[in-house]
Amino acid sequence: MLQLNVKNETSRLRAVVLGSAVSNGPTPTAEEAYDPKSLEHILAGTYPVEKDMVNEMEAFNQVFQKYNVQVFRPEIIENYNQIFTRDIGFVIDDVFIKANILPDRDRELDAIQYIIDQINPNKVVRPPDDVHIEGGDVMLWNDYIFIGTYKGSDYKDYITARTNMAGVEYIRNLFPHKIVKEFDLVKSKLEARDNALHLDCCFQPVGKNKGIIYKSGFREEADYVYLVKLFGKENLFHITRDEMYHMNSNVFSIDENVVVSERNFTRLNNWLRENNFVVEEIPYAEIAKQEGLLRCSTLPLIRD
Repeated sequence: MLQLNVKNETSRLRAVVLGSAVSNGPTPTAEEAYDPKSLEHILAGTYPVEKDMVNEMEAFNQVFQKYNVQVFRPEIIENYNQIFTRDIGFVIDDVFIKANILPDRDRELDAIQYIIDQINPNKVVRPPDDVHIEGGDVMLWNDYIFIGTYKGSDYKDYITARTNMAGVEYIRNLFPHKIVKEFDLVKSKLEARDNALHLDCCFQPVGKNKGIIYKSGFREEADYVYLVKLFGKENLFHITRDEMYHMNSNVFSIDENVVVSERNFTRLNNWLRENNFVVEEIPYAEIAKQEGLLRCSTLPLIRD
């Protein structure tokens, strides 16, 4: 049995589900794109090829091996994108929550069923159909659960709006002892530089008290101010619109002082090192073209 335990984003990682780029399928058509960044690369003819993405994910896997993390991979579905495991489920404390993802992606959950079968069934929940919530929008910070959402009345028109207020309320009811704080995110169907697909596209904690943040990803300045007050402005690394586009906030912590980052994130990686983090740099720029990065490709199961 897997004894799940995840209370924050940065404690020492022991077990994780890492997605897979094997048999990723052909380049999608423009009509099949889920997000504006993928669409941009489909139209430009620069959409990533499978071999490059497999190599990038293997580099990530090697870092996990180096730190003795138990790594699970999804079962391979032929010609199917299974890179972003963060979307399909997430762990809070010792509970595994299956996400209600875009209907086209249901098979991704089936591919990790063999892992879910190793969890106490009383600790596995699936929200009702009207509750939308994806792992990229759920961020744990000890007593806090931060959740990205979109409060616009045109929610249903946005394929980039992945978590609704019913999702926020569902988590609130499931974890009444936690402080659940939602953040209203900026969405765009057409311009990737103005689309915070998930909360981890514009904010993520690192270490014990620091974070990476993109101010313009929040629709309400008060939401941004909330995080500044909680973490302290001097503890937050502010990224630019272009750095947000390249997913600088979507790094992944293996420990309180170990961060896996993309090797091109020069300004961020220097800041991390200045703040005494060990930065494990890997190539991930091809996968980034699908509007997802390191945190999106992982589903942590056990942290100390």
